[in-house]
Amino acid sequence: MEKKTPDALRFGTVGSPQTALASGTPAAIANIRQLGLDHLEIAWVQSVRVSDETCAQIKAAGMAHKVSLSVHAPYFINLNSQTEELMEKSDARLLAAARAGYKAGARDIVFHPGSYHSQPPEDVYQRAKTKLLELTAILRDEGVDVCLRPETMGKGALFGTLEECVRLGADVPGVLPCIDWAHLHARRGDGSFNSYEEFAAALEVVRSRLGDEGLKKCHFHLSGIEYSAKGERYHVPLNEADLHYRKLLQAFLDYGVEGTAGVEAPLPFHVADALVFQATYRRLRDKDQAAEAETD
Repeated sequence: MEKKTPDALRFGTVGSPQTALASGTPAAIANIRQLGLDHLEIAWVQSVRVSDETCAQIKAAGMAHKVSLSVHAPYFINLNSQTEELMEKSDARLLAAARAGYKAGARDIVFHPGSYHSQPPEDVYQRAKTKLLELTAILRDEGVDVCLRPETMGKGALFGTLEECVRLGADVPGVLPCIDWAHLHARRGDGSFNSYEEFAAALEVVRSRLGDEGLKKCHFHLSGIEYSAKGERYHVPLNEADLHYRKLLQAFLDYGVEGTAGVEAPLPFHVADALVFQATYRRLRDKDQAAEAETD
């Protein structure tokens, strides 16, 4: 029997697949494996209300089914909150997601990093860096071994360019970017950031700031997206999107990218698009390997 080539990039869904036969994250994990996918991003996007017992069940399911896990923290996080009360609530949400995610077996905690609030981007960056240094120190002291991942954002008013998220990864131990490729495409608002050359240039940014190791510890979001001149509007199925995802996947292969990729798509296309990304990635990989074998 021919041995299966392991995937350097593990694909899954952000949020439970709609094909799961029962509610709850353990059932979602089991369904991810049944589908032939390898990753699940747990969507605690409204709040983190999960018991230690449930976290233990999630962790056990992930290990049993060999499904890697990440967490999407609540949307209501802002490293540039404008009042002390709002900042305390933001901190609490991110810390809660990290603590519970760690107990559940997740190592990557994705979050939306915040807004500029019409302030100079460099000032906001410095404030975000200071805040993340504070929060990662708390988690480190508690033995919570996770990676906080600020997500690249799809609107120009939001803090979270590729350069900002990668720079945070270089400046703060325990932080690495979550690159949402659809957001980067939508943020331009003009249809650009959609070529192999632009995708490769983004991976060069990662390598230049985080080294080759940065390309081996990637966590991505992938999807189709609708946008206007102001940026992101909403996610759409791949068959309605203009994203050149085959060129993006080829760039991943050419740069030796490793890690995990969570696919976001509206129902009922959620699972289908994840399988399309995975299958296309594998087809491109196999073609590359066959071409290499012919030249040996």
